[in-house]
Amino acid sequence: MDRYDMTKRAGILGILGNVFLLIIKAIVGFTSNSQAMIADAANSAGDIFASLMTFIGNKIASEPDDKTHNFGHGKAEYIFSLFISISMVFVAMKLLFDSVMSLVHREVFNFSWFLVIVCIATILVKLFLYLYTNLLVKKYNNILLEANMKDHKNDCIVTTFTLISILLSLFNIFWFDGIVGIGISLWICYTGIKIFIESYNILMDISIDTDTEKLILDLAHSYKDIKKIDNISSSPVGYQYIVVITIYVDGNMSTFDSHNLADSLEQDITKLDKVYKTIIHVNPI
Repeated sequence: MDRYDMTKRAGILGILGNVFLLIIKAIVGFTSNSQAMIADAANSAGDIFASLMTFIGNKIASEPDDKTHNFGHGKAEYIFSLFISISMVFVAMKLLFDSVMSLVHREVFNFSWFLVIVCIATILVKLFLYLYTNLLVKKYNNILLEANMKDHKNDCIVTTFTLISILLSLFNIFWFDGIVGIGISLWICYTGIKIFIESYNILMDISIDTDTEKLILDLAHSYKDIKKIDNISSSPVGYQYIVVITIYVDGNMSTFDSHNLADSLEQDITKLDKVYKTIIHVNPI
């Protein structure tokens, strides 16, 4: 299966897993009045949205290039990851307000072993989803998968603290529940901002990373007939880049030979994982 098929499967698994968790968290959270569990339920609702955006964004990004989109639809991954990040920040702000209010009003909740069971079930489900998406992220360079992977990892950590706050209520320590709610909201906000920045950079045509640029220069320098390299520029098309490079060759070299040289270098550079297409300008020196 290719990267798009695997991302589609990860999106579907995420939706199914998060719908299940949202239902049980919401029922138990509102029944017991646990602010941490309610915050966790809202987080799962955000996760469903994120998984849905992953599914839709991946479907659009998998479309091949056409007459109106000459370099494919890869940037759809980053547009939809931007939607995910914005939704995460909005959810975080609402949770932060509710959690602060619960501390101000010294709200308490009713302990239930169902709260503990829901936390353990959440941790197990999210751990499985994290390990699964982590394997895919290592194999495929996909920001939608990476966003989901980070979200699953965050949920494991967040729900662990929710479990701690629930267990502390056995000793009549209820204030920690509000603190956990605040911590969850801040964590969601931080993760959302990081995803937003990464997506924004791609959509604003950030240049290729310095390590890949060095690999491109090393490839070009390996050709003895290239006398000078100038003006390397790049533009992202999804997770890959279009690279434009200007090289200088001996002015006495025939047009045929210089174009063969350029074609060979183009093929070498385009073999790099992060390069979608290479365009080379040849100038005499």
